[in-house]
Amino acid sequence: MLDVSFREDASRIRKGDGSENVAVLRRIALNLVRQEDRPGSLRQKRKRAGWDDTYREEILDI
Repeated sequence: MLDVSFREDASRIRKGDGSENVAVLRRIALNLVRQEDRPGSLRQKRKRAGWDDTYREEILDI
């Protein structure tokens, strides 16, 4: 799922533990978007969270 959503195979992060750390952050982000109960695909929700600060804050529960 991470490869499809975040194109993880195309990531250029390779030094040290960077790739593992970013993978954990991506999993957290994906789970937060999945928990959001409004209608829409994961892709739409991710894009909206990237564009709309208020929506992102709601997902992060800030």
